[in-house]
Amino acid sequence: MALKRERSASSTSLPAVFKSTQIDEQTSSFIGAFSPSLSVKQLQQLPEFRPATHCMAAWRKRSRQKSLMPDSKILYDSGHDDDGEKWAGGRLQNVLNDTQAEGVVVVARWYGGQNIGPIRFTHIENCAKEAIWKWKVASTQLQNEAATKKQRLDEEAQRQELVKNLQERDLNIFTLRKLLAEKKATLEDSEPAPPTPQKPQSYEKMSLDALKRVDKARDATIAFILKQIDKVEEELKLVEALEADDTEDSWKDAEEEQSEEKEKEVAPSTPE
Repeated sequence: MALKRERSASSTSLPAVFKSTQIDEQTSSFIGAFSPSLSVKQLQQLPEFRPATHCMAAWRKRSRQKSLMPDSKILYDSGHDDDGEKWAGGRLQNVLNDTQAEGVVVVARWYGGQNIGPIRFTHIENCAKEAIWKWKVASTQLQNEAATKKQRLDEEAQRQELVKNLQERDLNIFTLRKLLAEKKATLEDSEPAPPTPQKPQSYEKMSLDALKRVDKARDATIAFILKQIDKVEEELKLVEALEADDTEDSWKDAEEEQSEEKEKEVAPSTPE
């Protein structure tokens, strides 16, 4: 019988019960159900299972008891119920252990009066496996959706942070360019040219990748301007040093001239 996909009840939560498709063998029918949350009794007493001849069950749930060893394995409470179908509960217990599923699995059988032999255990196991498989598929899908949602939220938060940082960097770049222009004007002994006002860049609609590229470009721009400022400052220091030397030389020349004049005044005049 072809498998029929079940629609999830919600994109943020899982259904309480996952059921297998029905398997018919001569006069007997089998349906499995798995639940990670319901109790054995609740799952066996589902309305559709009440007319069944047998409701075999097995359970495997985390124990509230904890091991004394901190690094030991998780402890489980497990067991099974044949419900009149000898050895069936043990088969279901093996299915839970093999699939590492945590919850309760029940397989209902409607007995039509005709013995079908050992094939019944194959059907019981297959119904249980299918119900557990549906639960695992839905759980994985839910986890993937949660991970995708978290990734989107993280990326949006990162994008908003980049938008804020880029807006601040644009202001910093404008300020640095103005400072560079002032220093160049001082070096050239001229009036600084007013900085060209720039239209604010709109970053809100940019993708995260685009913002990262712009952020990298802004880093390069700031580094370049700072390098230019350092270069101009070095030239200004050199000019100041040269001017200081010229001033000192002028003072020395003036002192020498004054000294010579004094010597002339003090020296006696030669008679004719």
